[in-house]
Amino acid sequence: MNSSTVELNSNPILKGISAELPLFDQIKPEHVLPAIDAELTQARKIVAQLTQIDDPDWDSLMLPLEVIEERLGRIWGPVGHLNAVCDSDELRPIYQQGVAKMTEWGSELGQNEELYAAIRKVSERDDFAFLSEERRQVVNHALRDFKLSGAELVGDDKTRFTEIQMRLSELATDFSQHVMDATRAFELHLTDQADVAGLPESVLASAAQRATQSEKLKESGKDGGWLITLDAPSYIPFMQFAENRNLRETMYREYVTRASSGELDNGPLINETLALRNEAALLLGFEHYAESSLASKMASDVDEVTGFLRELADKSKSIAQKEFAELQLFADTELSIDELQAWDIAFASEKLRLKTYAISQEELKPYFPEQNVINGMFGLVEKLYGIAIRERDDAPIWHESARYFEVFDTNSTQISAFYLDPYARAHKRGGAWMDECIVRWKRPDDSLQLPVAYLVCNFDAPVGDKPALWTHDEVTTLFHEFGHGLHHMLTTVSELGVSGIRGVPWDAVELPSQFMENFCWERQVIDLFAKHFETGETLPDTLFDKMLAAKNFQSAIIMLRQIEFALFDVLVHSQFDADGDQSVQGLLDQVRDEVSVFSPPAFNRFQNSFSHIFAGGYAAGYYSYKWAEVLSADVYATFEEEGVLNADTAARLRNELLSIGGSREIMDAFVAFRGRKPSVDALLRHCGLSD
Repeated sequence: MNSSTVELNSNPILKGISAELPLFDQIKPEHVLPAIDAELTQARKIVAQLTQIDDPDWDSLMLPLEVIEERLGRIWGPVGHLNAVCDSDELRPIYQQGVAKMTEWGSELGQNEELYAAIRKVSERDDFAFLSEERRQVVNHALRDFKLSGAELVGDDKTRFTEIQMRLSELATDFSQHVMDATRAFELHLTDQADVAGLPESVLASAAQRATQSEKLKESGKDGGWLITLDAPSYIPFMQFAENRNLRETMYREYVTRASSGELDNGPLINETLALRNEAALLLGFEHYAESSLASKMASDVDEVTGFLRELADKSKSIAQKEFAELQLFADTELSIDELQAWDIAFASEKLRLKTYAISQEELKPYFPEQNVINGMFGLVEKLYGIAIRERDDAPIWHESARYFEVFDTNSTQISAFYLDPYARAHKRGGAWMDECIVRWKRPDDSLQLPVAYLVCNFDAPVGDKPALWTHDEVTTLFHEFGHGLHHMLTTVSELGVSGIRGVPWDAVELPSQFMENFCWERQVIDLFAKHFETGETLPDTLFDKMLAAKNFQSAIIMLRQIEFALFDVLVHSQFDADGDQSVQGLLDQVRDEVSVFSPPAFNRFQNSFSHIFAGGYAAGYYSYKWAEVLSADVYATFEEEGVLNADTAARLRNELLSIGGSREIMDAFVAFRGRKPSVDALLRHCGLSD
């Protein structure tokens, strides 16, 4: 069907605006562009009318703008979600056209001088001080964002800024799709038992199931054996357990060179992205892109960020050097690997962990069956926050693996809902994330729109008649994403622009998620869900004690790895000159020389799949993970002091931090909860790096 023939009054995307939930089971690629075009046409008419108001106030100007934002979000959000979880050849070009249209709209709106002037008038009104704190924040954030969107630019500068934003959106989409395509392009089909020596039974079972489901193998007439892919649930355990060193090298090379050659090469995209980001920042009057990125974050400037990262590196490096020396010695004496290579590190580390603590992730998996973990996580947050979570089986979904849950408060009133899509599969973006489906909002008719979240992971699915069994690392990932979800779902803010995670500084948005990870190490929480999938036996004390002892295994190396990513990110967005002599790779090597204890081989092109900063929202903001980890560790220390399952402490956390969205300054909210400003002490203690 040609998209132009789609009847708008029957378009499921447009119908989804007023529906309880997006109509995922009805949306088709041909519905997308007509829906966007129809809504953008209407939005442009309304904005033109709004700019003609003589004396604008909240009700006459800001509220209609929120309506426009909400309607467009309800149209474009489900499309972006489907592109991430159900990518297809039919949807991809439509999605790219949609990205262009939405980017053009964003630039057009953000540079509308008349609209900018109208919002300034709202902020200058005598009664502005009498607006709620939420509404004042919405207006203040809007004025800030107008400046960052080029609203104060004129003439050729404004035109060029718009061109840059359009091109950057194209580059980000291409970057992400190149990584997805490169990840999907490689499959290692093994049929010799010797080639899978060392792989645990659960990993073999998943690999065998993957082989039976592979479209490529079916087309080539092959069957049986084991299929290893570059998706995390397949790649990571193979690198940890496979005894065949040559195959580990093959997998490593394929993984670290994704999107670095041929038509999928992201190298040129990186250079163009950096040059354009810097040019846009200069047009806005900033010294470089990092300065413009930090304008909406907690950190004040690049020096504060690099100083923070280097302080953590200084406190970690000597310990990391000892950890790596121990690993090298072990590999030489115990594994006959006289020269440790990058493809040996995960394997040797797992062997050393097993020898030191007599525990591995695979040994723990039988105690973490999917439904137990989910039920236990729900039980934890229900106890902490006095909520109830109930599954509903009649909601529209995009894949049979997706599930839908509703959240109720203490008085049995529904307050939010969420989708959970836990399994890795073809045509699904890798990694794990939380995203907005619907945002909490008091509508113009005074009815309350409840928030709905997407929680997406890429874990192994059930194999045969066995339930999905997850590693403790995957359990921690699930808790992390659910922490983001709670931030979105427990908000009590009614204004769209500062509800849930909106308006929250990027370097604070990881606080609720990293906070939740801590519970995965508490015995009383583990007991809620860690039960053997066959016997029902709770996790034995011996295993838990070993797990706890191994918690900070190579923690300094892990710390430096994250600092490496973060320091590279902030420096490449503040010091790198795309026209200069130094390459992106050269800058990354320089960072590694400063903070790392092991440099990867020269063929490693990690940056070519660094989607967080080149296709996500973390550009000049990857440091946020460590920044927020300081905050979250300090928040969790309160629970350690007052009781891990202390409902009163949790209520205070909910009231002061989780519920406020972007309506208050996060540092003020942190101090209100903790009674002081944050300290790095708790993080260092949790990581075993205290003096």
